[in-house]
Amino acid sequence: MLTALIVWAIVGLIAGWVAGQLVQGYGFGLVGNLIIGLIGAIVGGLLFNLFGQPGVTGLNIWSIVVSIIGAIVFLWVANLVSRRGA
Repeated sequence: MLTALIVWAIVGLIAGWVAGQLVQGYGFGLVGNLIIGLIGAIVGGLLFNLFGQPGVTGLNIWSIVVSIIGAIVFLWVANLVSRRGA
């Protein structure tokens, strides 16, 4: 159980940092990157499962790619929502 949490944290940090670099041009700090990456892992896993592909499967390149794509989708939707509210 602890190992799984550590793996999710590592994948989340990497995915959140990369997504922050790609979408906003900067990171969101350690905690922000972790949260964005973890949400991205969930979103990416759901999206990939919808298309019949495996989601996050552990500490590997595939899981990081899925999480990055999910984090980018999450940030894109969050930016759209925040622009409409402003």
